[in-house]
Amino acid sequence: MTGSAYFGSWGLSYNIPEELWENLKKFENICLSHGHPDHISIESLDKLRDKKILLANHVGNRLQNDLSNLGFNVSSLEERKWIQLTKNLHILTISDYFQDSILLINLNGRLLVNVNDASNKGWGKFVQNITKSFKDPFLFKLFGHGDADMINYFMEDGTRITPKAALKKPIGEQLNFWSRYYGTKSIVPFSCFHYYQRKDSSWANQFTTNISDYTNQLAPEFELYPAFIRYNFETNQFHEIKPKKNILLPIDPKEFGDNWEDHLDSSDAMKIERYIKKIESLKDFVDFINFRVGEKDNIVELRTRNFKRGITFEVPRGSLMTTVKHEIFDDLLIGNFMKTTLHGDWHNNTLYPYFTPYVAKYADNGKAKTKTQLKKYLKQYKQKSPVEFIYHCFERESEELIRKYIGTNTKVFEWAKKFYLIMNTHKPTNKA
Repeated sequence: MTGSAYFGSWGLSYNIPEELWENLKKFENICLSHGHPDHISIESLDKLRDKKILLANHVGNRLQNDLSNLGFNVSSLEERKWIQLTKNLHILTISDYFQDSILLINLNGRLLVNVNDASNKGWGKFVQNITKSFKDPFLFKLFGHGDADMINYFMEDGTRITPKAALKKPIGEQLNFWSRYYGTKSIVPFSCFHYYQRKDSSWANQFTTNISDYTNQLAPEFELYPAFIRYNFETNQFHEIKPKKNILLPIDPKEFGDNWEDHLDSSDAMKIERYIKKIESLKDFVDFINFRVGEKDNIVELRTRNFKRGITFEVPRGSLMTTVKHEIFDDLLIGNFMKTTLHGDWHNNTLYPYFTPYVAKYADNGKAKTKTQLKKYLKQYKQKSPVEFIYHCFERESEELIRKYIGTNTKVFEWAKKFYLIMNTHKPTNKA
């Protein structure tokens, strides 16, 4: 709603009208999905300290504990169960092992499916079974070319790895796919209105998604609403809100505490090494991690010899040490000012699946650092819905094999996606 995110890298594309702020202040409860700073901006929450914050029941309770320690009134909700907030308002939450969550809202018999940034981690069938019982549910979901993740990758020779976002595939195809999957007909663009405002991340603005991109190859069976609306479910009419676009002025990283010339001292290096080595599973996949700060290399060896796969993160000291202190590595990745060089075999040309899940998802946000903790952590998510979890793991491993040996920009991969949709789409019954 206000402020910036990811060490100042992200700014708001639009100015939030004061009227919306005043309306928000009338609510008793606020639902937060996950711990990324574009979703839990403390600058925004400080204006709403009298509200009760509702969360999905994340394993590890990091988000709840962090917000409680800041003095907020926070509660985790029982999952996969409708919770009544008012006479005509019920909500249902589901969390997943990537520390994301989704929110279903039943507003007087109309269903809003708020998937936000999450991707299906085994809960998709559960959502399908709910949407088919409602008439014309709405889908709120992140759609985009793919910049809302680390895309600042380089090869060992210094050549930039062109991100998939550069392909600018029609956004309408995404809307078609996921609307058919979830059984929704009405779509509202959501969770994707940011721009890169730091001088060292503004290069990524060429890969952001414009509102006009959403209609590109959108199937006629779906209705795309404007991104900013006020909708009356009694009359089925909406009023478009037209916020002003913010002026885009690149900001020096020093304004956010980052000087690229600063070096690490010996104490910094020890803190970084402790932070990395506590994540036990990393050494099974990554042999070394080099933090290049102030043009000086600081290597953390996870193996002593036979290096086959490694990473160099070129990053300013300020944001790096804040990341280590607060254990928020995803913030560095998504900010896209840190340069990431991949050494050795990274078949996807990304940090998935060998680095990001273990560091940013399981260890930082899930508090599962040791292998014993990780095993327990995943078991707890499996226990929430065993059959769905096992089926999802099979799908995930199958997809990873296709990505590794066939590739994603191939006809075979596109055929596999279509087959997946055919096998997993439920036709809604459109019950009133």
